[in-house]
Amino acid sequence: MPEPAVWSILFLPLASFLLIALVIRPTLGAASKLSGYVTILAVGASFVLSLWALSNTIAGDGDVTYPLYTWITAGEFKFTVGILMDPLTAVMLVVVTSVSLMVQVYSVGYMRGDGGYTRYYASMSLFTMAMLGLVLANNLLQIFVFWELVGLGSYLLIGFWFDRPSAAAAAKKAFVMTRFADFGLLLAILYLFFNADAFAAKGLDPFVITDIYEAIETGAISVGVAQWVALGIFAGAMGKSAQFPLHTWLP
Repeated sequence: MPEPAVWSILFLPLASFLLIALVIRPTLGAASKLSGYVTILAVGASFVLSLWALSNTIAGDGDVTYPLYTWITAGEFKFTVGILMDPLTAVMLVVVTSVSLMVQVYSVGYMRGDGGYTRYYASMSLFTMAMLGLVLANNLLQIFVFWELVGLGSYLLIGFWFDRPSAAAAAKKAFVMTRFADFGLLLAILYLFFNADAFAAKGLDPFVITDIYEAIETGAISVGVAQWVALGIFAGAMGKSAQFPLHTWLP
C-alpha cells in the first residue's frame, strides 16, 4: 500500500477537525450542517483506505513500518515518528473507522438543531483521529500522546452539554479517573527508558513496539521487566475501558 495512502488514514480526520474548528465554525456559525458532511466525508475516506490496508495485509504484505522523521536524538537514543502496519493494526483501523462513520451518519439527525453542532463534529473528528493515531503508532511515546488525546476527546464529548451540571461533573470525573490509570502507562514507558542500556546492547529501541517483542524473545530484558511493563500498560487500558476498580467514571 502506498505510504501517502497510509498516512491519509490518520490525517483526513485531523484535516476535518482543523477545517471545522478554524474555518467552518468561525465563518458559518456554531450550527452549520456542513461540519457534519465534512466529517462524514473524511471518516468515510479513511474507512475506504482502511479496507484497502486490510486487503493488502490479507494478501501478504506482512508487517510494514513507515517512518516519518526522527524527532529526538540523544546519544544512541532516537525517537522516530512513524506508523506500524500489521494485521492487528489493519483490523482495528477498519473497526475504528466503521464505527465512527456510523456514529457520524446517525448524529446528522440526532444533533440537528443543536447549538453546538459544529463543536460536536469537531470533537468527533479529533476523537477519531486520536484513536486512529493510537492504532497506527509504532512506538510507545506516540501511543502515549494519542492515548492522552483520546482522553481529551472523551472529556469533550462526555461534557458536550457543559451547561448541564450532571454532564460537567461526569466529564471532570472521567478526566480525573482516567489520568490515574494513565499514570500506569507512563510508569511502564519510564521503566523501559531506565532499561534502555539492555536494549542498546542488542541494537534495539526501548520504545519501538517490534523491538520490545524482540527484546523479550532474545532475553535482552528479563521476564520481570516485561511483566512490570505489561502491568503498567494494562492499568492504562483498565482506565480507558472502565474496568473494575477504575470503572467509577462511567456516568
